[in-house]
Amino acid sequence: MNFNVISLIAECNYTTSRSSGAGGQHVNKVETRVTISFDIAKSEVFTEEQKVLLLKKLRTNKSGIISISSQRYKSQLKNKEDVKGKLVALIEKALVVEKKRKKTKISKEAKLKRLKEKRMHSELKKSRVKPHKNIE
Repeated sequence: MNFNVISLIAECNYTTSRSSGAGGQHVNKVETRVTISFDIAKSEVFTEEQKVLLLKKLRTNKSGIISISSQRYKSQLKNKEDVKGKLVALIEKALVVEKKRKKTKISKEAKLKRLKEKRMHSELKKSRVKPHKNIE
């Protein structure tokens, strides 16, 4: 199932905040963490079936909004690109419909072969029994 990535990105909202962790004095001035929010229900990119599938497979908040953050890089622009990639990959993975498993039946020949081998193994074990002492 394909979708238009450009339209998807256009429907997203971005927020920035200060990243956690080490970074010195610079970290207190610059908002490098980027959070992307995408509202599945209001999206015009996906069909209704795709929306249902996304809501079922993805972790969203109560109103059906996906939020993903990135603070991997020290650059806000790189984090924005990273978060876009994460969102697209997540949606692509969620839209894949898994094939249903077909139950298979063991063939009659295989069943007979298994029973024959069991019988042979049983006979082999019976032949290993120590002979009984005949007391007269």
